[in-house]
Amino acid sequence: MLKASYGNRQAHALCTMSYSARLDFIAEGLPIILKSAQGFWNASRQLNQSPREAGVLVGFAEEEAAKTLILLDIVRCPPAQVSSRVGRIVKKVFYDHLARLIYAEAQSWKPVDVAQLQEYVDTKRQSHYLEGGMNEYIMPNWALYSRESVMYVDIEVYEDGKPQWNDPHRWSEVTMGTKPISLLLTEALSALGMFSRAGVRATADVWGAVNFVDSQGHTEARNLTHALAARLDTEGLVTEQANESHVHAFCDLWQIPMYSIDFNKIDIPLEQLKAEREAAYWAEVDYEHYDDY
Repeated sequence: MLKASYGNRQAHALCTMSYSARLDFIAEGLPIILKSAQGFWNASRQLNQSPREAGVLVGFAEEEAAKTLILLDIVRCPPAQVSSRVGRIVKKVFYDHLARLIYAEAQSWKPVDVAQLQEYVDTKRQSHYLEGGMNEYIMPNWALYSRESVMYVDIEVYEDGKPQWNDPHRWSEVTMGTKPISLLLTEALSALGMFSRAGVRATADVWGAVNFVDSQGHTEARNLTHALAARLDTEGLVTEQANESHVHAFCDLWQIPMYSIDFNKIDIPLEQLKAEREAAYWAEVDYEHYDDY
């Protein structure tokens, strides 16, 4: 019996499109996503007396804007490789909250190449990590935990085994924030003309010349960024809204392509966390003992 797959969450449709049709379809969606992200952001600015609720909307804006960056990495992927990657991207990245949050945060990182970028991502996709002066506390993935804790009342349990209630309003003082980098960057790319069909085509033509998989990094990205800027200008695609801040974001914030990066959450066994905590404790004890001499 065939299962009906109608309705939303159908981004896998991108997998069956031709290369040209996919570019056109993405170009159609980019302005829609940007408008949605801006809507969440603008609404958050109206909730000065409700910081927790405003923070939830800022989070929505951040993740929504990250979708444009994910789709643009499909655009930036070389034609010969995109068909083998697009399925994983729409299944493992586009709909995954953790992947979108990492995508958004990664725009401010400065890795030298794809290999180092993967290392940075690896630290953010672990299910749990150690926190505290001597790594004494076992904590859940911070990006997911902070997202869920602001949004929902829930029951939490930690090592002491005692259940406790999470009160989303306790996060009120840390959820207002500034405009997310993912939204700032998305607005910049739009202003520079990249969200038009011609802009998407130009992006694909320029960036598709290099496959970012391991040692490719800052040098190649800088050259391609300059080449794309020149083409956008030559073709008259830059909009009247473009300004110096948009150029700065385009040149300095847009991360190297992440289409080959693994975003799957890494489940860290409790035994490993406890062993690492024990090692951190004894390393600190030995260090203090050495200082006594």
